[in-house]
Amino acid sequence: MQTQIVGVARSELAHYTVSQIERMFPAPLPELFPTIEAHLEEALERTQACIDSVKMWRPGEFDVFHSSQYCSYLYFLSHTIWRATGQRAVPTRLFLLNKALNAIDLFYEIDMPAHFLIGHSVGIVLAKASYGDYLVLYQNSTVGKNHGHAPSLGEGCILYPNSAVIGRCEVGPRTTVAQGASLIDQGTSGDCLVFRSGDGSATRPTRRRYVDDYFRF
Repeated sequence: MQTQIVGVARSELAHYTVSQIERMFPAPLPELFPTIEAHLEEALERTQACIDSVKMWRPGEFDVFHSSQYCSYLYFLSHTIWRATGQRAVPTRLFLLNKALNAIDLFYEIDMPAHFLIGHSVGIVLAKASYGDYLVLYQNSTVGKNHGHAPSLGEGCILYPNSAVIGRCEVGPRTTVAQGASLIDQGTSGDCLVFRSGDGSATRPTRRRYVDDYFRF
C-alpha cells in the first residue's frame, strides 16, 4: 500500500524538502533535487515501515508536519542516498537540515535500525554505534564514544530524557535507561532498568517489557 502523505502532495514532497534546504543553506547544489527525487521512494518505504511499527502513529500515513516523523524521514532520506551513492554533498545538507529543524545530531553514515521512535528530538546526540531494532530515544539522550570505543545496544532499548550510554558498553536487549541515568564503559545483561542511585547508576532486573508500550511487533 502506498504511503499517504499528509501536509503536502506526494508529487511535491521532493520540492518541499529541497526548498527547505535551499532556504536554510543557500549555496547552489545542482544535483540536490534530482538526487532527492531519485531516492525518495526508497526513503519513503523505509520511513513508512518505521512509522507503521509505532503504536501511537497511524499506519500507512506520514505527516510531514509531525516533527518526529519528519525527523525520521530526513534521516532515512540522507542514509538512503549515502548508502546508494556514497556521495556526501546531498546527505550532508539533509543532516544539517535535520539538525537545524529538530536539534538532533544523527549523521547519515550511522546505521539506525529499521524501527525506532524519537519521542522528542531536542538534544539527542548519536555516535556511530551499534543500534538494535525497536529503539526508543527521548530528548537529551546521548550515545557516545569514549577513547574510540562505541556502545552496542541490543533490541528494544529505551533511553529516557537526559540519559547516556557512553564508551565500551554492551547493552543487553530490553534495557531501559531511566531519566538522568548513565552507563559509561559498562554493560547490562538485558531485561533491566538502569536508574540513578547516589552519585552513580544502579541496575535492577525487570519483568516488564517497557518496549511493548511503544511498538507493534
